[in-house]
Amino acid sequence: MSASAFVNDARVMAKGQVTIPKNVRTALGVESGDRVTFIVDGNSVRVVNSAVYALMRFQERMKGEAEKAGLRTEEDVAAWITESRREENAE
Repeated sequence: MSASAFVNDARVMAKGQVTIPKNVRTALGVESGDRVTFIVDGNSVRVVNSAVYALMRFQERMKGEAEKAGLRTEEDVAAWITESRREENAE
């Protein structure tokens, strides 16, 4: 277990609800109204911040796409943004 890892537990209520302990909410960066994602792998479950998980999935799917489009450096990206803005302003 890493130095930042910890263990906590919670009771499952009659309707299947669980209160996420405060230190777990803090570690996940979630607040009231935020969403969490449950990732089930066999008999283990990970709970992750849904927004962070969605961004990670998006990054996985887009891996390599920038390079295919010729965007290999930060300068390439900056040039693409500048050109895109020029095109938008020309319209």
